[in-house]
Amino acid sequence: MKSWLRTEDILAVILGLLIVAMSLCSLAGVNVLGWAVSVKEWADPAKALVPASSVYAGLTGPGALIATFVFLLVVLSAGAKFLRSDPTRFAGRFALLFAFAFACWVIGHNSYIAATPNRRPPGVGWSLGLTGEAGYLLALLGGLAIGNLFPRVATWFKEAARPELFIKAGIVVYGAVLGAKAAEEAGRTHAILFRGLAAIIEAYLIYWALVYLIARKVFGFSREWSAPLASGISICGVTAAITTGAAIRARPVVPVMVSSLVVVFAVIEMLVLPGLAHWLLPNDPMVAAGWMGLAVKTDGAAFSSGEIVAAFYFPDPNDPGRKSMALTTTTVKVFIDVFIGVWAVVLSAIWSWKIDKREGGKLPWRDIWERFPKFVFGYALTFGAFFFLGQASPESIPDLKRGTEQADVFRRIFFVLTFVSIGLATNVRRLWAEGLGKLALVYVVSLFGFVIWIGLAISWLFFHGVPAGGR
Repeated sequence: MKSWLRTEDILAVILGLLIVAMSLCSLAGVNVLGWAVSVKEWADPAKALVPASSVYAGLTGPGALIATFVFLLVVLSAGAKFLRSDPTRFAGRFALLFAFAFACWVIGHNSYIAATPNRRPPGVGWSLGLTGEAGYLLALLGGLAIGNLFPRVATWFKEAARPELFIKAGIVVYGAVLGAKAAEEAGRTHAILFRGLAAIIEAYLIYWALVYLIARKVFGFSREWSAPLASGISICGVTAAITTGAAIRARPVVPVMVSSLVVVFAVIEMLVLPGLAHWLLPNDPMVAAGWMGLAVKTDGAAFSSGEIVAAFYFPDPNDPGRKSMALTTTTVKVFIDVFIGVWAVVLSAIWSWKIDKREGGKLPWRDIWERFPKFVFGYALTFGAFFFLGQASPESIPDLKRGTEQADVFRRIFFVLTFVSIGLATNVRRLWAEGLGKLALVYVVSLFGFVIWIGLAISWLFFHGVPAGGR
């Protein structure tokens, strides 16, 4: 039992719950996490870093960065001791890993790289529109460069580069973020909530099966690649791919490479789909809003797409129709994200019972338990706690959201550390031989061949004729 407890899976739950518990102090009016460093889109480098809460404005951005680094250094070094590693060796290597990863994260938020067309600041006439998630791609590319050009350096980082620990802790925190959002949306409109829940059937039962079959039967990918790819395309990208990879015991590099494709193609969708939706659906704003939530696969890009398409229909930023459309996109996306944990249970059972089945023919409960990623319990716990707190006490939702927004700072940092760590451990030549280029082709065929069009059909089915707030 001691051996089972002292794993990265369990440590990730402990770290995630620690951060989430600190965020809950917001209910008592105590701002415990406001000192964390938040990275904003920037044209002026001096404005890139700010404390997560204005209460700590006197700390300044650099001060918040130092406080965040020290906090992570202490808790993760203690985590290294928990895993029976040398905390001193971990601390030195983690310091440099954090510095490199955070630099990638900040650069990825530069306005010329990140700003979407509707959010360009004055003086920025053009931008790539990649959103701040460009930082993940830069972190992966930077890690790949070091790992393949300077392998000895990558080996030196190995003690601190723990991608599974980082990503799993981030997902536990993400459960609280989604729980608070879900409570907020559920309290506003039950009609949209019902439609958002119904849309899950489309994402899981239609998208997933089609993408998996195409990857396996048409392009010849192994199950290890096909399952995370199906989840990444059909559900919500980074989180879904990582959780699926853990459930089927895929190598960590597999879901992260899938996640990178998700980020790239989500940007393409964000730039194309809002205008296409307005052209195809000039009199159906709620269908267009639901479509953005169903088709665009990362949260940031989906929410931005919802705002962009709402501006096409309601140019006045104060028009209540905008709020209705943004609410629709957010609700659909959030409730698709929520069921990631359920899907992990399903895949763990299928892989244990049918894919890697053992003799006897019965459902192998022990194998399912061993295979099941334990951090999903943390994700389910944090989501459930924040959702039910919000439902039981709606007046507490603003405080819950304030706390989770600050906790989400650490989720994003954990994610960018994951991408760097995966890059450090990845052999590009070997990965290309496994079919990385072909993987992108599967994504193109699936996304533009049927995913966005099925999403449009389902959105029409559930949202056609539903009036927006301004009409």
